[in-house]
Amino acid sequence: MKTAIAIRHLAFEDLGTLGPLLQARGYTVRYLDATVDSLYATDTLSADLLVLLGGPIGAFDDPAYPFIADELAVIRHRLESKRPLLGICLGAQLIARALGASVSGMGAKEIGFAPLTLTAEGNASPLAALGDVPVLHWHGDRFDMPAGATRLAGTAICANQAFRVGNHVLALQCHLEAAPRHIERWLVGHACELALAGIDPCALRAEAQALQSDLPQAAWAAFAAWLDEVEAALSGGMSP
Repeated sequence: MKTAIAIRHLAFEDLGTLGPLLQARGYTVRYLDATVDSLYATDTLSADLLVLLGGPIGAFDDPAYPFIADELAVIRHRLESKRPLLGICLGAQLIARALGASVSGMGAKEIGFAPLTLTAEGNASPLAALGDVPVLHWHGDRFDMPAGATRLAGTAICANQAFRVGNHVLALQCHLEAAPRHIERWLVGHACELALAGIDPCALRAEAQALQSDLPQAAWAAFAAWLDEVEAALSGGMSP
């Protein structure tokens, strides 16, 4: 049985669309809550897949949130092993930091649904399965490109939306995993942020409802294509 460990920072920012896909592909999925669980008490290195999920804090906020230092140690260990690693939003920013890149505020929020603009490398990657389907963006920080990483996508507001390292690391600034039918949990959980940013939750809800079919299908296809690459490399006895 294959295993996947997901490190989360908020209960409602979970694996979303990715969860049922992993289960359908024979993974046993386990969550670790970074805020309360000891990340050293679980052998995250032996998991077939490690996923780092999003959250409303910054990748360099360890003075205020000391658990980030433990999470970075886990990420660096995983990177050294070259075993499959997926980062989403904060998770992607933490991977970028662990690889030596800067993460900083954008000066504005990027919240809402919009398609990614893929690079040439992105069009040759699993993200090509997204086509022009809008995905959920919900962040105020951005990462610089780590040395040795391949940039895959951007938006007009945030130039660096995705990168990969080999086939084993995929980092996504956007919330490709977010299931539109669960948008209400995001609207309530981040109500203060939406109010401060002057964003109408009714508009976000309407956008999500319009994407309830297309977005999960596109996200499933993109994640499945990446897992195909990862699993093919592992079954061939090579590092992904």
